[in-house]
Amino acid sequence: MYDATAKMPAGLLNGNVNQFGDFDECIGIQGSEGIRGQYCLAYLQLSIDESRLDLKHIHRLMHSHYAFRSNITDPGHRVPRFNVINWGICAPATCSSKDVETSIRDILTRYTSQMDINIKVKVNEEMCQVQEMELPKETMYASLLFIIILALTIVAALYDHYNIPASELFLSFSLKRNCMKLISLEREKNDIATLHGIRAINALMLLMAHKSMALFFNPYSNRTEMSEYLGKPWTVLGRAASLYTDPFIMLSGLLTSYSFLGKLKRTGKLNIKDEYLSRLIRIIPPLAALMLFCTYVLPYIASGPQWNLVITEHANICKRAWWKNFLFIHNYFGFESMCLTHTHHLGIDTQLFFLSPLMVLLLYKKPKAGTVILTLCALFSTSLRFFVTYFRHLSNYVFFGTSIRQLFDTADFSYTLPSHRLTVYIMGIFVGYLLRYVPKDYKMSKVTWYGGWILCLIMFCGSFFGPAHMGSMDYVYEPLHAAMYNAFAPIGWCAIFGWATILHQTGNTNDQFSKFLAWKGFLITTRLSYATYLTQFPIYFYNVGTTRSSSHYDFLSMQINLNEMVWIAFLSIGLTLLFDIPFQNIKTYLLKKPVSTATTKSLKQQ
Repeated sequence: MYDATAKMPAGLLNGNVNQFGDFDECIGIQGSEGIRGQYCLAYLQLSIDESRLDLKHIHRLMHSHYAFRSNITDPGHRVPRFNVINWGICAPATCSSKDVETSIRDILTRYTSQMDINIKVKVNEEMCQVQEMELPKETMYASLLFIIILALTIVAALYDHYNIPASELFLSFSLKRNCMKLISLEREKNDIATLHGIRAINALMLLMAHKSMALFFNPYSNRTEMSEYLGKPWTVLGRAASLYTDPFIMLSGLLTSYSFLGKLKRTGKLNIKDEYLSRLIRIIPPLAALMLFCTYVLPYIASGPQWNLVITEHANICKRAWWKNFLFIHNYFGFESMCLTHTHHLGIDTQLFFLSPLMVLLLYKKPKAGTVILTLCALFSTSLRFFVTYFRHLSNYVFFGTSIRQLFDTADFSYTLPSHRLTVYIMGIFVGYLLRYVPKDYKMSKVTWYGGWILCLIMFCGSFFGPAHMGSMDYVYEPLHAAMYNAFAPIGWCAIFGWATILHQTGNTNDQFSKFLAWKGFLITTRLSYATYLTQFPIYFYNVGTTRSSSHYDFLSMQINLNEMVWIAFLSIGLTLLFDIPFQNIKTYLLKKPVSTATTKSLKQQ
């Protein structure tokens, strides 16, 4: 047990402070008289006499220039406690977490009593692990369900391949049919080509940003060097992660208004009940599958020093709060106690979708009044973001030295609230309205064309490059900077995508950027986008949980992890083929309008 416990390493001043010991050796210990090994990950927080400049400098180097500021009491299952030292302890399984905590505190007190250093120690019960002997029944039932679904898709594919008569609902699960749908490059009627490229670009940027956050959980032998490398203005690419979700909200508003207005122009009415039902059938099955997997299967397929922190603790939250996700209200109950935290966007989007018929009908029946009212709502949402950020000292931009508490407060009081994300959704509704009513052969004047591009490029550069200085190691938080960013950056980022879409759809451009966005290959990424959005975090945190030792940080090799990318692609394809497309087929079948008797007779006569 002593051999498996972490020891004092070299390179403390280069941030090599997180030591996991030997996890596998510890939990594998089987001694006489039933003695077993228990691995505990202890949290240590060092505080010093601030008047001691020598200790202050050493403390800063050990904690890697405080890239994130955190406390031992901060939740750590989704955002890294960067200033807290993680130390692996191996103890007998009969010891409680409090026993281990008291022992560590007593040992450390002997060394720190004569120094100007104070060390807080915390050992949580859930961070002490022993070797699991058997699987819970819930895990076996959930695994069996996934096996049955897989078998169903294969059997349905055989029926489909050999043309064996079967129910259309059964054939909805055909693996063969669904694979062909996934890889098809045929565009649907009234498809807006550029949206697929916009979705793919922002999804890739979001993947990279989320990956960079996951990397901060891991121990590095050169963590201080890593912080110095990342404390540069160019890291705006990862620090501006909140921007990359805004185009998805804009696209949702655009597609909703475009679809609703098309139906209103054809029939003069909107079946709101069917629209709601269609959306729920579309999004719930993949979400339910992922939640079932993350709650009952994932916690038992691996282990590691931080496994209980990032996997098991999150599964326990889901066991308590799963129902909030299915009511799509989980974004109102606090980021730290949310099941599948990355699905907060799903809650926002669904709530805005439920309000969308009111907005679209207002715009359809009274265009002028509707435009004024929706513009005022967008301005109100923008003002909300500005004032709440300013007076609560929030920050939607992850600046160097931001605190964990500040990140959670930003999520709870702004980022996860639909009232604060309404601006870009209304932008999408306006774009969808224009695409329905502006003729496809409409020729725009050169003044409008160039003026629109210049304005959008200025807004784009301001939103993306404007806050770059906030990534510097020397940056001091300023509420006005954060408020301006949170209020106006989403508008500037989304405007250029909306403008490119309008120009391409009306035939007013043939530039390389629009051609790239309209590339047919992005049709496949669009079909995988929902599953990719759902599966990325479980994969990132699986790797965090199974990490067993410090490594040397290298930006390219760790940020662009091909193994992770392959797994994200593999699981996204699996989730799409087993749950997403089959239930879209079922949705189409259930909501298919029956042909009237008169229409049937007319067709027979023809």
